[in-house]
Amino acid sequence: MGTESIEDDEQLRRMKLEVALEVKSLRRIISAYLNYPEAAEEAVKRNERSFERLPPAHKALLCHLPSKFQKLRWCIPKNSFFIFEMLKMFEPPLDMSQDIDICEHELQSDVSDSHLLPGQRNLGPSELPSEDGRVPLLKTDGPNLGDVICRFPKEMRNEQSTETNAGSCGIGLEYKGDEGCPNNEATCSALGCTGNVMSSPPDWLDPSLQLHVPLVDVDKVRCIIRNIVRDWASEGQKERDQCYKPILEELQNLFPHRSKESPPTCLVPGAGLGRLALEISCLGFICQGNEFSYYMMICSSFILNHAQTAEEWTIYPWIHSNCNSLSDNDQLRPVAIPDIHPATAGTTEGFSMCGGDFVEVYSDPNQVGAWDAVVTCFFLDTAHNIVEYIDIISRILKDGGVWINLGPLLYHFADMYGQEDEMSVELSLEDVKKVALHYGFEFEQSSTIETTYTTNPRSMMQVSIASV
Repeated sequence: MGTESIEDDEQLRRMKLEVALEVKSLRRIISAYLNYPEAAEEAVKRNERSFERLPPAHKALLCHLPSKFQKLRWCIPKNSFFIFEMLKMFEPPLDMSQDIDICEHELQSDVSDSHLLPGQRNLGPSELPSEDGRVPLLKTDGPNLGDVICRFPKEMRNEQSTETNAGSCGIGLEYKGDEGCPNNEATCSALGCTGNVMSSPPDWLDPSLQLHVPLVDVDKVRCIIRNIVRDWASEGQKERDQCYKPILEELQNLFPHRSKESPPTCLVPGAGLGRLALEISCLGFICQGNEFSYYMMICSSFILNHAQTAEEWTIYPWIHSNCNSLSDNDQLRPVAIPDIHPATAGTTEGFSMCGGDFVEVYSDPNQVGAWDAVVTCFFLDTAHNIVEYIDIISRILKDGGVWINLGPLLYHFADMYGQEDEMSVELSLEDVKKVALHYGFEFEQSSTIETTYTTNPRSMMQVSIASV
């Protein structure tokens, strides 16, 4: 066998390994969503076991708790229904039915031969990308709010659960006894028993293809549910006013004469569930949101592309937080989403969401000088190397372009104990400003505000974060 043939075979083998790794990673995320009802039920059972250990006299004082546990069970399948409807509309960019039964030593040798940091993995496309390197993430026959696109980075770190659990919020809920609640039964699975008629799920949601995932992965699902309230519920308006409103006002001031024929361009790295990017687009900008997390991307695609009306779905996002509740009804109250119909919100043509690592996607030479504005909101501290973020932002802005930043410096990788080589460059605000000046930025305005993050306004504890 010739040398060229051997090299071709090796390249094909590595491509298959990379694709298998990505399929396995995406299955793990989907499995985390599908494991939500089981994990939520186990949490209720844990509460019940604690209650049963109480002395009889203490039980008598808290005799309402078994009824509360049943109400929690009644809420779980409501959340599960939303999750499963969301997954049914997701079109994976990979063949999820392919065999990923690869020898462990093959995977390890493949990773050891590459130059990845611990926790990173190579990604391989399942289909040839378009000329701009992007492949479709979601296609829909319904109202499509711009293109939702996904560009696969060459290297992507494993997602970490970095969201702050700072409380909950919602609207009132009244119960009449246990009406409508199951009687001491395990929660209904996401595949049925919700009172809603479901269409057939896609083949790749077959239970035989799902993985057992650790509870930390399901915790990310709970974080997504809280983030939905922040971005897409009336109850999140206070936080949006704290975080998004100053950014929107500044864009209005900096670009007062926006042309419909040639709108200014704005990039929003770390766009999360897409609300800020949508609001910027509605101001008359060609706006693109960029998001790394598949947990976020799957959910934002569903809300942006498949919501038919405002307040179409009802979720119970606070049932998993037993701490600092003023009352059980506060914890059990429903939240209607989305608060607006995204497809009729008045976005500018060209609104899009791009999935992928910010560094990998926007280091592309085609991105140099492409943007009139870059908006970073709760994003800078997600960097392994914050200097690299600022460097890229400086390069992709047009001459005279504007960078607007708001958010804390919590540094998501600062406390990754047990991962000795996990890179985390943690600078003070003073040093961040020095770096920005080095890359040619001039500070026109700077101020500090206090804001919350996925916080319940009715909670006994309010956690505020200083943002600049």
